[in-house]
Order: sequence, then C-alpha cells, then structure tokens
Amino acid sequence: MRTCVGCRTRTLAEELLRVVAEDGKLVPDPRRRHAGRGAWLHPVLVCLDSAERKKAFPRALRVQGPLDSAEVRARIGRAARPTEDQKAGLAGHRKQVDPS
Repeated sequence: MRTCVGCRTRTLAEELLRVVAEDGKLVPDPRRRHAGRGAWLHPVLVCLDSAERKKAFPRALRVQGPLDSAEVRARIGRAARPTEDQKAGLAGHRKQVDPS
C-alpha cells in the first residue's frame, strides 16, 4: 500500500506511478528501478495538479526548491490519450446517424 501525494488516498503500488527527483526535475519511474526516494502518484492529471499546488513533491522527496514536472506531465498525458488502435476500435462501435 502506498499513498498518492496528490489526493492522499492509500492504494496498491501497482495502481500508482513512482516519481523520483533528478537534477531538479521529476522523472517518472514506472519500472521502480531508480535509486533514491520516490513519491507515488495516481497517473492522472488531477492528482499531478493537486500535488504541484500543495508543493508535495519537494516535501515527499526531501529536496529544496521547485521541481520541473514536464516529463511526468507528458507521460501522464500519453497514457490518457487513446492510441490509434483504440480509436479505430471505438469508431467501429459508434452508432451511425443519418445526417439528413
């Protein structure tokens, strides 16, 4: 069990993304192999925004100053967007509407 730094809810580690600090940047660690302290986050933008607003990452990772979260934001954004295969699958299930 781990706690999301954004929403503060406890959940299984498999449902959370581990994030570490490297050279003033937040780096996603999906394989959980990076050395050092890690912070846990639901892979959704709402939790990321909340954690940034609360300044939770510097506190959880015990580092000074602000951290650049662009890499984590890009990873979460990619995960949220459907792939081309998923889009094609969704298009096949849509109801066809007669435009007339």
